[in-house]
Amino acid sequence: MDFHSLSQLVAAGESDTVEFKKSTGQLTRSGETLCGFLNGRGGRVVIGVSPSGEIPGQQVSDKTLQDVAAMLQRFEPPAPVSIHRIAMADSEREVIVLDATGMDEAKPFTFNGRPYQRVETTTSVMPQKVYEDLLLHRVHVQKRWETSTANIQLEDLDLEEILRTVRLGIQAGRLPESTSTDPEDILTRLKLKRDGHLLNAAMVLFGKEFMPDYPQCILRLARFKGITKNEFLDNRQEFGNAFQLLEEARLFLQRHLPVAGRIIPGVLERKDEPLFPYAALREALVNAFCHRDYSIQGGSISLAIYDDRLELWSTGILPLGIAVEDLKRDHTSVLRNPLIAGTFYRRGLVENWGRGTQNIVELCVKAGHPEPEFLEQAGAVGIRFLPSGYIAPYRVTQDLSETHRQILHFLSSGKASLSKIHEHFADDIELRQLRVEVYKLRDFGLIDFEGKGRGTQWFLLHGKDNWTELDRIGQDWTD
Repeated sequence: MDFHSLSQLVAAGESDTVEFKKSTGQLTRSGETLCGFLNGRGGRVVIGVSPSGEIPGQQVSDKTLQDVAAMLQRFEPPAPVSIHRIAMADSEREVIVLDATGMDEAKPFTFNGRPYQRVETTTSVMPQKVYEDLLLHRVHVQKRWETSTANIQLEDLDLEEILRTVRLGIQAGRLPESTSTDPEDILTRLKLKRDGHLLNAAMVLFGKEFMPDYPQCILRLARFKGITKNEFLDNRQEFGNAFQLLEEARLFLQRHLPVAGRIIPGVLERKDEPLFPYAALREALVNAFCHRDYSIQGGSISLAIYDDRLELWSTGILPLGIAVEDLKRDHTSVLRNPLIAGTFYRRGLVENWGRGTQNIVELCVKAGHPEPEFLEQAGAVGIRFLPSGYIAPYRVTQDLSETHRQILHFLSSGKASLSKIHEHFADDIELRQLRVEVYKLRDFGLIDFEGKGRGTQWFLLHGKDNWTELDRIGQDWTD
């Protein structure tokens, strides 16, 4: 940081990540604020700047630097704080910037034996409950289930899936072309092998047989009749590694997710689109595989399709410090399983860290649906996809006949009487039968009429714009 950058920082004023101190005479208060930054998302204490934003600086001697170093030694655990000295123009004075980096795996930090927190521009002693929760979180992070040694050998893993990960990683530009094709070397590069032993994360990502030791590697799939769980149309449980289960989910959605046949003006064929954008569904599934709590042996990922919604649930609560309402806005990316998430990233299945849930919302809104709902209950996190107001066409267009399609195609150009529609068919269908088919489309909720008698005009429901082709969003599920 140079003096120009410092001036810009000071001009922005104090915040939840910046605090000014006039001199090192306030080192104790500086330490408390740094502790609050370390227990949050990091921040800077700028010494040599007044609270009003003036930059007088101060003389910096060896004794000054020794005092700063002594202050930093009063942190537990050792604080990741860097020291920057910025010389002032035309002066022997300097400004000291203490830059604290937030480290989730090391929280909570204490200063002089006490934990501090930063809330907006105020530093205060951290409540005991928050401190205890952070301690539990640190234990979990440092002893993650995914990094525990697995009682498996290389032959227990799917070698072709391992090699496929390398191919996809190179294609995505996230693995160098020089990456070895030796499975042992690949697993070491992916940090799935430590001290000669394979880790649990390797089993989740590439395992072949999961019972009885890994019952949590399961995907529950259900298509319910109606809007309750009273009756199944399809119900299955699939064991497999994460990439196999992702493919099983794709196939299940392909079989059961309602499809919309959108009529494109000037084109006879219809354009089939899924009820919900596949890119959003894939993003939600990938999030579930990366963030679920695998330490719960009875846990699972559950995908359920109802007549009026789609729900996806995964075992485990949200990371500490993140609430359900945070998922629709910018938030810190806290990875429960960084090794598993890292392998998904290298395969091109994860894009921007911390943006996954926001991407899902944006994709659904762009496709004309309400924002999905994020939920947390009974030790699980879920997302509920809701359709737009014109769900009826999605439920029936899979069963449309060729006659129905041609009627819809004809009406996509505008309103028409029954006789005009009949002329379009050039006597290929009797008028009486055509009337029957037109009224079927009305019962389906696809078309309606206005007027009476010979003045009756038929038209597409929901407006012509809703029947134009939607751009394909996202990419294929497995790249």
